[in-house]
Amino acid sequence: WIQVQNMATLKEITRKLSSIKMVAAAKYAPAERKLKAVRVYGTPSLALYERDIKVPEVKKQLLIGVSSDRGVVKQMKSVMAPLEPGKKLRLFESGDKNRGILHRTYSDQFVLTFKEMGRKPPTFRDVSVIALELLNSGYEFDEGPVIFFRSVISYKTEEKPILSLNTIPSAESMSIQDDIDAAVLQNYQEHHLTNIIYYSVKESTISEQSARMTAMDNRSKNASLISKLTLTFNYTCQAVVTKELIEISGAVALD
Repeated sequence: WIQVQNMATLKEITRKLSSIKMVAAAKYAPAERKLKAVRVYGTPSLALYERDIKVPEVKKQLLIGVSSDRGVVKQMKSVMAPLEPGKKLRLFESGDKNRGILHRTYSDQFVLTFKEMGRKPPTFRDVSVIALELLNSGYEFDEGPVIFFRSVISYKTEEKPILSLNTIPSAESMSIQDDIDAAVLQNYQEHHLTNIIYYSVKESTISEQSARMTAMDNRSKNASLISKLTLTFNYTCQAVVTKELIEISGAVALD
């Protein structure tokens, strides 16, 4: 009877894992299609930073981490290298998974945290609210990376740079750009920040669904031992019944 209960439990677990995998697969496909459109706006906006702006010295750094609230994800703590002397660091976290991990060591460094971003597909409007809260947080930084999970195979992290509004005009390479209005730079910096966060949130979302599918697939395979247990159970029952029939037939023959 205990064996029957165990097999019923394993069947129920296998059915639930398969359902979770199907839901993740259903979310993954549209997320992948939308990500292709977002990449067009995410990466090209870095062109000015990578080519024209070189910051000679960084004193205040802002680290923006993007992760999921749930799911199987790798820790982002490995990217938290020891700070150089004279540098100040502040953390801005979107997602509960890494917030809980980093909060143990860097609890006094958090500027803002957000969660429940993955419950619905993130939109540019949602990310605009996050970027606005960050700009209005009062923390003045020189530069910092946006760190997120990108690869759907190995779940590696990727970094994209952001610079503050005060850092961009003061860069030596921007001194020759006299015809660029301050309002234009401000609009560019704010739009770039929103673009990069939106791009990273989309990449992180698709990585989460991929990780969920892989995890559920592996666990479903582990739960597939139900077939072996069922076969063993049937053999055992057959052996018991056969033994009882032999005993009965032997007793009848003696009579």
